[in-house]
Amino acid sequence: MAFDFKKEYRELYQPGRRPSIIDVPRMNFLAVRGQGDPNQEDGEYAHAVTLLYAVAYTLRMSYKSDYRIEGFYEYVVPPLEGLWRQEGVKGVDYAHKERFQWISLIRLPDFIKEADFAWATTEAARKKKGDFSSVEFFPYHEGLCVQCMHLGPYEDEPATVAALERFMLENGYGPDFSEHRWHHEIYLTDPRKTDPAKLKTVIRHPVAPLGADR
Repeated sequence: MAFDFKKEYRELYQPGRRPSIIDVPRMNFLAVRGQGDPNQEDGEYAHAVTLLYAVAYTLRMSYKSDYRIEGFYEYVVPPLEGLWRQEGVKGVDYAHKERFQWISLIRLPDFIKEADFAWATTEAARKKKGDFSSVEFFPYHEGLCVQCMHLGPYEDEPATVAALERFMLENGYGPDFSEHRWHHEIYLTDPRKTDPAKLKTVIRHPVAPLGADR
């Protein structure tokens, strides 16, 4: 059976609806950076997601090619994730999606190295006859965060974010947004195929103990 990150790392991908603190380890991702409203039809964000999945599945299916990845085992491609920020805003302002700066992400298994990534982007570009130069190999150590599961439409996320903020303050933590620590979402369901009321999204915010030198 293929390795499924969502099932094997439930603390990262299946948190409860009540907020909790988690120390997120270093992981490697495929990433594409961009800006603007993610809901724009055929916009920059939609294009980024297409590029990510093309490279992700090239790596996933590499065992059927002549290229060999050391330590490879079959796995389920992990869910799409996104880091989000807006200039001058601690967290996100949902009323101004056009101001978003984002990094769209898909996690990589640890056995995939930069050389394997380079092969996959070249192979995807060859097969799709497109430009994949915007796709990055992206190591990221997120560290201490508060997170919970958001159930329902993306438009209802502010209520979940407010619950995260209350929880962190009640438990001795404060927000720790910075140039490298952003609002984080993990999309466990496909909005094209799922009733909005049943969408599942992990929402994660960086935190630090109150009084810590940040």
